[in-house]
Amino acid sequence: MDILTLFIVIPVLTITGLVLVRDIRQVRIVAAAGMGLQLILSAVLVYLYLSVRHSGNTDEMLFVRDLVWFKSLNIHYAVGADGISVAMIALTSLVVFAGIFASWEVDFLPKEFFISLILLATGVFGFFISIDLFTMFLFYELAVIPMYLLIGIWGSGPKEYSAMKLTLMLMGASALLLLGILGIYFNSAPDGGQLTFNIIEISRTTIPMSAQYLFFPLTFIGFGVLGALFPFHTWSPDGHSSAPTAVSMLHAGVLMKLGGYGAFRVAIFLMPEAAKELSWIFIILTSISVIYGAFGAIVQKDLKYINAYSSVSHCGLVLFAILMMNRTAMNGAIIQMISHGLMTALFFALIGMLYGRTHTRMINEMGGLMKVIPFLSVCYVLAGLASLGLPGLSGFVAEVTIFVGAFQHPDLFHRILTIVATTSIVITAVYILRVIAILLLGPVTNEHYNHFADAKWFEKVSAVTLISFVALIGLAPYWLSSMIGTSLQPVLEKIIAINPF
Repeated sequence: MDILTLFIVIPVLTITGLVLVRDIRQVRIVAAAGMGLQLILSAVLVYLYLSVRHSGNTDEMLFVRDLVWFKSLNIHYAVGADGISVAMIALTSLVVFAGIFASWEVDFLPKEFFISLILLATGVFGFFISIDLFTMFLFYELAVIPMYLLIGIWGSGPKEYSAMKLTLMLMGASALLLLGILGIYFNSAPDGGQLTFNIIEISRTTIPMSAQYLFFPLTFIGFGVLGALFPFHTWSPDGHSSAPTAVSMLHAGVLMKLGGYGAFRVAIFLMPEAAKELSWIFIILTSISVIYGAFGAIVQKDLKYINAYSSVSHCGLVLFAILMMNRTAMNGAIIQMISHGLMTALFFALIGMLYGRTHTRMINEMGGLMKVIPFLSVCYVLAGLASLGLPGLSGFVAEVTIFVGAFQHPDLFHRILTIVATTSIVITAVYILRVIAILLLGPVTNEHYNHFADAKWFEKVSAVTLISFVALIGLAPYWLSSMIGTSLQPVLEKIIAINPF
């Protein structure tokens, strides 16, 4: 069995183990053990990938396994990984592992909760390892569907409305994606031969321009909806606000990354000519996402809504950088996906921990928490500083790389929009520092807060795991940047062939 298939097998075995146990303590142990093993496997995968690349192997995809699934339509179970896939798999493993401990005290249907959570993670892992478009689409659907149950059953507030809105909008995106994928499939052999869903095989052909003009917008918007592309972002804040803690962590930390990854891997890579011609339209929309999300966060008073609109802004930067279609900007986009996944998962974990103590998410009802829960407060400050781009943390590396790369674009229009997008840094600093000041500093506003206990052991495991990697990327980003840069080469070669600036 190849190592990538293990990323599907281990969650399935974990789910099987959860079905068989009964006691809530056993449920927690099985879930933590399964996702802990997954995290170890991710570390092994990173090591193996770096070792193989260091040995001089220049294959586009490593650890490839290809098995015929549906012969008449040439559908395969085809998996493989490059540096970008490996980085996203590692991110997913970290966030899921931290999410298990952040949900340690879930007591309503805990078995069903962890099964749904791990099922969602299974879809995400499958999506990142797939190099067959049909298989990738199936795993995409597997990742989206459990969100309805997780929010609708274990959520809070208007959870039925939020779950329905999220599911319907993402299903609408799935319809666009299916049309786009089928369009790519039926144009995958323009010179004759067998049609294929294999991304690598399709990349070696040139899809007719008439088909690219039609299917690039469908594919990019389909993935863009999951990446909170304006004006299709409205499902995200509502979904975040009603989701339980671990679901918010996976939702913002991992699930939204499927949008940026898919836009890069499918829309840009397979249809670069249409991407070049039509990118200006989507650059305008992503610029709006960046600024609108940042301003939206300023006016919110609910901690989850603040982080949700912040995610719209940060994920908008990912799509913005991908559309610049040069090495530096694209490298920054992938680092931003990793960085945002870690820091937003940390934010939502901490918000859940604060809510468990204060029973409110409204910032004007809290204050002086640094005095009573210093560990959680310091973690929140670190998450905020990463979000606003403090040097030494992952957010700085990602945003600097994005803006430097975007400004390298020779077109004046793109440079002007880059300058506009950079204003989000200042806006982000405003709402992050404002929340920290209201939430953590000053006198304790409620005498009941003086009796709060600081972080429990499982909360510390969740927070420290995420903070460690936010700091690691911020202090030593070269290994990640180098791993991503090598995997950008096939895409860049196609872009340079049509747009050699």
